[in-house]
Amino acid sequence: MTFTPAQRRGLAWAALALAAVLLLWLLAPVLTPFIVAAVLAYALHPAVEALAARRVPRIVAVMTVQVLAIAALLAVLLLVVPILSKELPLLREQVPFLAEKLNQRLSPWLAQFGIAVSLDSASIKAFVAKLLDANLEDWIGTALSSVRIGGSLLLAFVGNAFLMPVVLFYLLIDWPHLVGRVHGLVPPRMRVGVQGFLDECDGALGQYLRGQLMVMGALAVYYSLALALAGFDLALPVGLFTGLAVFIPYLGFGLGLALALLAGALQFASGYGVIAVAVIYGIGQIGESLFLTPRLVGERLGLNPLAVIFALLAFGHLLGFVGVLIALPVSALILVALRRGRGAYLSSRLFLG
Repeated sequence: MTFTPAQRRGLAWAALALAAVLLLWLLAPVLTPFIVAAVLAYALHPAVEALAARRVPRIVAVMTVQVLAIAALLAVLLLVVPILSKELPLLREQVPFLAEKLNQRLSPWLAQFGIAVSLDSASIKAFVAKLLDANLEDWIGTALSSVRIGGSLLLAFVGNAFLMPVVLFYLLIDWPHLVGRVHGLVPPRMRVGVQGFLDECDGALGQYLRGQLMVMGALAVYYSLALALAGFDLALPVGLFTGLAVFIPYLGFGLGLALALLAGALQFASGYGVIAVAVIYGIGQIGESLFLTPRLVGERLGLNPLAVIFALLAFGHLLGFVGVLIALPVSALILVALRRGRGAYLSSRLFLG
């Protein structure tokens, strides 16, 4: 059986793609910090190029952008600190009271169905007091002892935390040279088509990133104002955290909702807090899904909700938490490739006969 030159080229490219996918799959645990750094470099390099165009030395531009990005990330994470510092003492005081209140209402209702349930408020109070009175060393020891590979897990986390900024720094420093080298590897006859494909991908990703930043800002303002109007003491940190954490699909919103429910239940110790959070977050989720995301992110990505859920599950299974972060941008690139493939198929001799 003989192959035509076009078939041989196709097989060669397919073999190279299969080898690359296999290599990525085998080295996935090692490549995680490099993938995260590459995604961050792509998002941050326009700012570096803008500073470099103003005759700022490239190394100064890279360090400035990287420090600002790390500071912004730490600021988002530190929003949780005032929430926990205020809620943990309230949790110690309110949980036994809430358990007793729940017991008084739940037990008579379940008794109608022949179910005898009674919460031991004293035991719950003792358990909560013991749990929340533990010092930091006890918490860390418990967390590490609950994970069989706690030592290696902590070492890997610390190693990645130091490695990612270093990789990001060198990627931003060499970004124009890296892009030029990759472009030079493309066969000359294919450069026009490949460049058009990359430009379309860059446009889709740029629209996604800009739109997502606007969505995050709008939701942060909305949740902060809505919670403040509802009388929440922690409206600002909870609202800002919820709005800024939506860049992690579903997980970010879920964390913000959990913090808001905890704050409402402990501050008001009644159904008002839970109802207020349900109304505020329900309106916010509807507004994001039906107005903000379609208007600000746009329909260019063309991913329906089922495709989004599948992408999150698939990438999360393959790459863990990092996969959840890059699921939608990578899905946008795959969608651009599928559109191009569909167009080529519809104009091919195979389809036209």
